[in-house]
Amino acid sequence: EAALRELREVVRPLREPGYGEALRRKAERARKRRLRLQRRKHEARAAKEEEAARAAEREAKIDQWRAKCIQEVEEKNRERELKAAADSVLSEVRKKQADTKRMMDILRGLEKLRKLRKEAAARKGVCPPPSADEAFENQVESLKTLLKTRTELYEAEERALRVMLEGEQEEERKREMEKKQKKEREKLLQQKLEMDSKLFGDPAEFPLGHLLQPFRDYYLQAEHSVAALIQIRHEWDQYLVPADHPEGSCIPPGWVLPSLPTNDTWATAVR
Repeated sequence: EAALRELREVVRPLREPGYGEALRRKAERARKRRLRLQRRKHEARAAKEEEAARAAEREAKIDQWRAKCIQEVEEKNRERELKAAADSVLSEVRKKQADTKRMMDILRGLEKLRKLRKEAAARKGVCPPPSADEAFENQVESLKTLLKTRTELYEAEERALRVMLEGEQEEERKREMEKKQKKEREKLLQQKLEMDSKLFGDPAEFPLGHLLQPFRDYYLQAEHSVAALIQIRHEWDQYLVPADHPEGSCIPPGWVLPSLPTNDTWATAVR
């Protein structure tokens, strides 16, 4: 009987009116709470994965930028070393040319000195034999020929070095021009992407079955089909007029971007 009374006490709330509905609401709240926790957990996991993907993308961009900087520094160092080596060789060649010129001046000074001494000796009645004059002239001519050969050789070396330096400078100017053109192309591509995003939305946010996808495919069909490009160009060419034509205007060179919203209501509609 005591066990029976205990069981009746346990079962008694089940017989009260509304207990089943309260139990159902409690179970429903528990189920919703469990789903909410699962959704939050899933959202937290997705946010974590997205943050990890963004971090990996940032790291990849940083590594790419670092590699680019290292490559530019290495190229500048190589160019600096090459220029320093060329300048060093050019300085050495110029030094040799200066030495050769100084030797030529010394030879001319020796010729002038011998002439003066010969005139002084002649006034005193002393005349050197013709063989001495001939030996001196032969020696001087031999040295002049050697110095002339050396001078031509050094001039050829200088011209070759100058051509090499000019070629390196031309290569440097060409590389700078290519870098400038690359930056211009990247800038134009970025402007085109921004313009397309303003006109057709961000492609990354477009799911496969987006409502605007048919319109996007229609307006961008010329980028994927030559026949569509020819047809669109033919239709546009029918309306070509000069810039000063009174009944029309020329075709704009690019997309005509929409104006910015002038009030909050318009802005919410655009969004």
